[in-house]
Amino acid sequence: MGRPSLEVADVFRQHAPAWRAQQRGHLSLAQLKVMSAIEQCRSAALGGHVLRCEGCGTEQVAYNSCRNRHCPKCQSTAAQRWLQARQADLLPVEYYHVVFTLPASIADIALQNKAVLYGLLFDLAAEVLLTIAGDPKHLGARIGATLVLHTWGSALTHHPHVHGIVPGGGLAPDGARWIPCRPGFFLPVRVLSRLFRRRFLEKLQRLHTSGQLRFFGELAHLADVRNFKAWLAPLCKIEWVVYAKRPFAGPQAVLAYLSRYTHRVAISNSRLLAMDEHGVTFRWKDYRARGRTRLKLMTLSAHEFMRRFLLHVLPTGFHRIRHYGLLANGSRTACLATARELLQATPLPSQSTERNELDADRQTERPTFVCRHCGHAMTIVQVIVRGQAIRAPP
Repeated sequence: MGRPSLEVADVFRQHAPAWRAQQRGHLSLAQLKVMSAIEQCRSAALGGHVLRCEGCGTEQVAYNSCRNRHCPKCQSTAAQRWLQARQADLLPVEYYHVVFTLPASIADIALQNKAVLYGLLFDLAAEVLLTIAGDPKHLGARIGATLVLHTWGSALTHHPHVHGIVPGGGLAPDGARWIPCRPGFFLPVRVLSRLFRRRFLEKLQRLHTSGQLRFFGELAHLADVRNFKAWLAPLCKIEWVVYAKRPFAGPQAVLAYLSRYTHRVAISNSRLLAMDEHGVTFRWKDYRARGRTRLKLMTLSAHEFMRRFLLHVLPTGFHRIRHYGLLANGSRTACLATARELLQATPLPSQSTERNELDADRQTERPTFVCRHCGHAMTIVQVIVRGQAIRAPP
């Protein structure tokens, strides 16, 4: 597939310098680094190499990637590497997709307290899933879950939510048997929603009491204890959006879904349509509409487009993919081995053949670069030295 006619990098290269100067002092170091990385990605600034085909003699210049997790161009290969590792974790059971969403008013606070509230969203979504699944009235089993954080809506607005991929069943408390879900049904979403709401509001109040929340601008009045309690009260009465989709059609469908969701960024290059004097035009999906009318076009000024894109820059070191329960990193291997034994399941072909394929690859020495014209191996004939490191402007 060829390069899209318009990329997020094109918007930043053309408009970011002026906007960066205009917003001096209002952009975080993390946002400045993301801007710089996207602008320099696959350009001479990051260095690269000149390749020559051993077959037809064609030469090609390949520049290095920035590998920033917010860059639309760098996430596809990262997703493939992650998926290959996760394929070994799949069990021969139904898998369910659940979503936990924060109300808009709490999302506003989360934007000013990203690390604290995004982390709380992760932990409480997992806690609720494990608690309700462990209740004998529902499933009575120890389950596992992989959660992925998304902070955006289709129009690049701030809309924090976590997507959960959960096996349809779990280990009995004594670990002696596998307890499956009812076919086509995971857990009651109303029960999940109510517990999630109660636990989140409790934790939010404790964070405020302990002084761990910060408020700026229009939300500055919430620093006051009485104002915060008054603001919190209506949130106990509204419905919090938690929903579960139909089970996936087999393990491969789980992988296909994960490949689209785990390493997604706020907007992909394929959604961009035009950049002109009116601004940046892109496709978006209006979930309030029905049928074909859901797909719409939106045009934002270049400055507003960049502002919305940068809303979704995560705090440095924040993990947006996390595993809980049976899939927690410390116990995943042992728990999955027990589950497979109880399910009388054989490992997926990819697991048993992975090492053999790796050895075969080493023996045949597949070329790293292949000519797009004739398919022969390409060799590096010149290294282009990196011009400068990815860093924020002074």
